[in-house]
Amino acid sequence: MGQRQKPFKAMLPDTVKAQLDDLIKKNKVLLFMKGNKHFPQCGFSAQVVQILKETGTKFETVNVLQDPAIRDGIKEYSSWPTIPQLYVDGEFIGGCDIVKEMYAAGDLQKKLGVEEKPVTPPKVKLDDGAVEAIKGADEGNGDVLRLEIGPQFQYDLYFGPKKPGDVEVVANGVTICFDKQSAAKADGLVVSWVETADGGAFRIDNPNEPVRVKSLSATELKKWIDEGKKFELFDVRTDEERDIAKVDRARALDVEGEKALLALAKDTPVVFMCHHGMRSRNAAERILREGFTQVYNLEGGIDAWSQKVDSTVPRY
Repeated sequence: MGQRQKPFKAMLPDTVKAQLDDLIKKNKVLLFMKGNKHFPQCGFSAQVVQILKETGTKFETVNVLQDPAIRDGIKEYSSWPTIPQLYVDGEFIGGCDIVKEMYAAGDLQKKLGVEEKPVTPPKVKLDDGAVEAIKGADEGNGDVLRLEIGPQFQYDLYFGPKKPGDVEVVANGVTICFDKQSAAKADGLVVSWVETADGGAFRIDNPNEPVRVKSLSATELKKWIDEGKKFELFDVRTDEERDIAKVDRARALDVEGEKALLALAKDTPVVFMCHHGMRSRNAAERILREGFTQVYNLEGGIDAWSQKVDSTVPRY
């Protein structure tokens, strides 16, 4: 008796299924994501893009935000409810968490057919205050101290289980476990304990951090425009959102907009905007990795522009 076809396959329109079949067949490594490899528009997509780049693998991306049929269809096609989704040699690998786990264990590199790069344990320092705070937080349940560094150098210091492929470092008598991605970004890192107005807190100083995205307020942007300052403004929102509200000076970050952006001189001041400032920050972080040196995020997005600069711009 033959295997019964999964119901979700039957629900797909034939045209969408054929389109997905063709995309997956033609591309050895294909990532369905929000945004593209240059400008991811969600944190999970950005993490998978960063992992693939760090393996040195050539890969293509499909921006599901540009085609609702593909966005809904790929979820039915793979029987997986979230984006991003990675395919290798026609095989569905999984989403962000699975890709991260496979990368940390070296399994993703094997699947991609690339040689796993050896990771040298980083040199890390902990001051005495940090050591005391860490020891005070250890519940003695067998968990290890973990330090994870995200694609945009977000830090997560916590106690958790040891994982396959961990890189262990001993600093000031304390053992710290890194996944391989984090270890590659941690050489020279210093963890300190500092007193703030809200009490004690960890401070992490990392010489490997790239140039940071600068924040720009709506009133500052208005001043730039009034003074005739030379800069470029890109809007990362969807066409539907721009139809509701827009800043006339802004250019859509569509396919043509991306080409224009990447053709700019790397010292051009570039400002990104969205609805509230989150998606635009992701785009700004990505462009930093392309070598741009003056990158700004419009804090509060077009909503702040409407409230503080131009009340005729609709809020939504």
